[in-house]
Amino acid sequence: MTSPVLSLKNIKKVYVMGESEFWALKGVSFDLYEGEMVALMGPSGSGKSTMMNIIGILDNATEGDYILRGENVSDLDEFDRAEIRNAYIGFIFQSFHLLPRLNLLENVEVPLTYAGYAPRVRRDRALDMLEKVGLADKRRNLPSQISGGQKQRVAVARALAMNPALLLADEPTGNLDTQTGNEIMGLFHKLNDEGVTVLIVTHEAEIAEQTKRSIRLRDGLLETDQVHKQVRPQLQGAQRQEAGLAS
Repeated sequence: MTSPVLSLKNIKKVYVMGESEFWALKGVSFDLYEGEMVALMGPSGSGKSTMMNIIGILDNATEGDYILRGENVSDLDEFDRAEIRNAYIGFIFQSFHLLPRLNLLENVEVPLTYAGYAPRVRRDRALDMLEKVGLADKRRNLPSQISGGQKQRVAVARALAMNPALLLADEPTGNLDTQTGNEIMGLFHKLNDEGVTVLIVTHEAEIAEQTKRSIRLRDGLLETDQVHKQVRPQLQGAQRQEAGLAS
């Protein structure tokens, strides 16, 4: 293990509704290290979504410290938080969030465009990312012209475009059938083997069992933090399919 990509120290989050308060997180602490592949789990009301938003710097903790790449995000203003978020976190969503009027290459270019990269640089980088996920030959296609599994691959390519410290995936297989979901998990493992740090937010036990470690929240507290000894056999089969990256 190297230094942590992120450290969460006694994270608490309260929502005020009129005169009442709801503590979604009641003091959660854990570290995530470079090269890990971790599942964040929990039933409805566990605080899982709140924690995901805090890790993604989409929301602020009420109390506690969030250290990302050595910087205390809790101490930053909104502008600096946005800069850190864009530089260090790649997001993958259940619903893909591709722009329908842009082709696949242009969709992957989006974060690079916002970051101010020159057209040639962002085009070459986006093409490299599509190559990584096996879709360079479809770069001119629109999202409506590809399958759900391919859309998620494009979302992965877009998330990787800025070379993030953390790949944060929110229910990435939720809209996919079992076989396609396993293929996407195989892609995550391939990326993880290459050194990409991956955090998957999921409610599916079968997905969590395919990661190296799972963190479970319940009632706003950390219930378990378990390291998995081995990967499920069906994932190993999916990884063999990933060798060709033909979805």
